Amino acid sequence: MEKCLFCRIIKKEMESHILYEDDDILAFKDVNPQAPVHLLIIPKKHIPGVTELEEEDKELIGKICLVAKRIAREQSVYQCGFRLVVNSGPDAGQAVQHLHFHLLGGRKLGWPPG
Repeated sequence: MEKCLFCRIIKKEMESHILYEDDDILAFKDVNPQAPVHLLIIPKKHIPGVTELEEEDKELIGKICLVAKRIAREQSVYQCGFRLVVNSGPDAGQAVQHLHFHLLGGRKLGWPPG
């Protein structure tokens, strides 16, 4: 997807602060952090959002959750707690049409989020 911001980051056409990368997943710092730790974890496969997930994507989504666990440890929020959020669609606040998980932590997070 040539116009997709996250696909451009995956292709290294745009700079980002990458904290994790493998063949399937990329994790990087959010440019507009809402918490002391605010990272985005994305599949390298372009999936516009949750509603476009297919049965074949279930292992990828599980792997993303395990990567989130690893990153939470590395960012020292594993013990105290963190939030893993996926927004789906414009009313939920999804601004980039590429499936992404927000990992937030480093402070006490309120509920509801807003």
